[in-house]
Amino acid sequence: MSDPLRAFVNAAPVAVPRGATALDAVRAWKPAEADAVAAGARAITDSRGLPLDPAAPLQAGAILRTVPNRGPDAADPALRDEFA
Repeated sequence: MSDPLRAFVNAAPVAVPRGATALDAVRAWKPAEADAVAAGARAITDSRGLPLDPAAPLQAGAILRTVPNRGPDAADPALRDEFA
């Protein structure tokens, strides 16, 4: 058996098996939070705040955060249809 990977989810250390996904790491931290990610209510980001695919393979030492999944902001001018 290989050594587990160490990662951090919202500053909490977790240990998951090699080959685990970002969602697996969140589930090891808080199963209810992983359920919220799977349901689309929460999203996973990397240490820079960039969104991660929950199915992305986890790297040793990864720093993950969970954040509300707000979706597009209709007030953002970049998202408005200029031809409407």
